[in-house]
Amino acid sequence: MKTLVWVEHDGGAVKDATLAAVTAAAKLGEVHLLVAGQGVDGVAQAAASIAGVGKVHVADDAAYAHALAENVAPLAADLMGHHDAFVVPATTTGRNIAPRVAALIDVQQVSDILSVEGPDTFTRPIYAGNAIATVRTRDAKLVVTVRTTAFAKADAQGGTGTVEAVSSTGDKSLSSHVSSEMAENARPELTSAKIIVSGGRALGSGEKFAELIEPLADKLGAGIGASRAAVDAGYVPNDYQVGQTGKIVAPEVYVAVGISGAIQHLAGMKDSKVIVAINKDADAPIFQVADIGLVGDLFTLIPELTSKL
Repeated sequence: MKTLVWVEHDGGAVKDATLAAVTAAAKLGEVHLLVAGQGVDGVAQAAASIAGVGKVHVADDAAYAHALAENVAPLAADLMGHHDAFVVPATTTGRNIAPRVAALIDVQQVSDILSVEGPDTFTRPIYAGNAIATVRTRDAKLVVTVRTTAFAKADAQGGTGTVEAVSSTGDKSLSSHVSSEMAENARPELTSAKIIVSGGRALGSGEKFAELIEPLADKLGAGIGASRAAVDAGYVPNDYQVGQTGKIVAPEVYVAVGISGAIQHLAGMKDSKVIVAINKDADAPIFQVADIGLVGDLFTLIPELTSKL
């Protein structure tokens, strides 16, 4: 079986999410990569160095400069004539591209897989992660999105893949890139951070969120996350959100401050190796998954904790 993995990149480097997708794809068979973008020779060479990769297909065209799903999907669908499976990381962009490819080649997508049980069989979470379903597809070709926290990252070095240019399918003129507003953050990115400090609605305001959570995160060298309630309340931007409709994370340490532990949030962080919960409600659901729980007033406990680090 030949698998085609879409490479998520920033124009200069391959993102870690791709490395997890490569690991998943390797369980299905021979791994080929698709690098689509503009001026991506460096990305293609980096992709060819990933361990286990056989071939890198490169489409260098202005149509792919911003990874617009409406342009990338037809390219991937065209290449699926010579591949058996299309695998993407279940990131925001990956989840935008994959279903379009599935529609174009007329198959059902298998979403957010946690493991590969066979050439057509996978496990995936259902009911916000409260149950794990084993699913089997009867489609001749596969389209699969991968929960990246469930798979180890392939080695970024050591591969000897060959690079091959492929023809562009062009700009479909269905969408256009207007502008990008890039937030600069000195802290680790959520999906790759080893330690994450997340705040919830109990913090009360954006000012208190910054006053309490940021110093603690700085002391720990941690990324900052938030519950959906905190995002909806306007305390922090949307890209801080951890949960089923936010980012799925699995750091070594996850510190949940003032987060009750709704199912939606737990689905995004319960695979963390160590979970620390701080909440004044001893019956909060977060304590059911926490390895360490601290019951008390966060407005007193967090400054004290920060001062002692």
